Amino acid sequence: MFVRKKKNRSGTTSIVVAVKVKGKFKEIKTVGIARDEAEIERLYKEGKLWVDNHANGVDLFQQHTREKEEALVTNMLLSTIENILHNGTQLILNRVYDSIGYDAIDDYILRQLVISRLSQLMSKSATVEYLKSHFDEDLQLDKIYRYMDKLYNTQQESIQKISVEHTRKVLGMASTANPR
Repeated sequence: MFVRKKKNRSGTTSIVVAVKVKGKFKEIKTVGIARDEAEIERLYKEGKLWVDNHANGVDLFQQHTREKEEALVTNMLLSTIENILHNGTQLILNRVYDSIGYDAIDDYILRQLVISRLSQLMSKSATVEYLKSHFDEDLQLDKIYRYMDKLYNTQQESIQKISVEHTRKVLGMASTANPR
């Protein structure tokens, strides 16, 4: 913002507060109109005072530094919120995992794979990166592939049984352990 003296066709001078936007002047406030030099100077000083009060007397260099600091703080806060969102999802899904009954299978890798794949559907390789970057879990991709064989060969039946029992419970049907 700056104060501008603008000559009028009538011979008067308008004192206006203006800004330059995209190469064009935009008037924000008309301070006043005068003919004599003393009045023009008085209005000009009044305009300067108005600019100082409305621009809060901010030094542009200090403002730029403050904006950079605010951007850093904002980015830090947003990344914290993002981590809270990831952790919140993880906490909720851990409770769901337990309430279904999968906690009966005492296998940490199964828990991590199920919960991470539910919260962030992605490839096994991307899941490894997701767990590393957000939860500091150090699962190796080859370990996951070996685990998939174990899951198929030894845990598939128990997982299916827990899933069927939970589904029956949710639907209000009798358990397979207690037929009607």
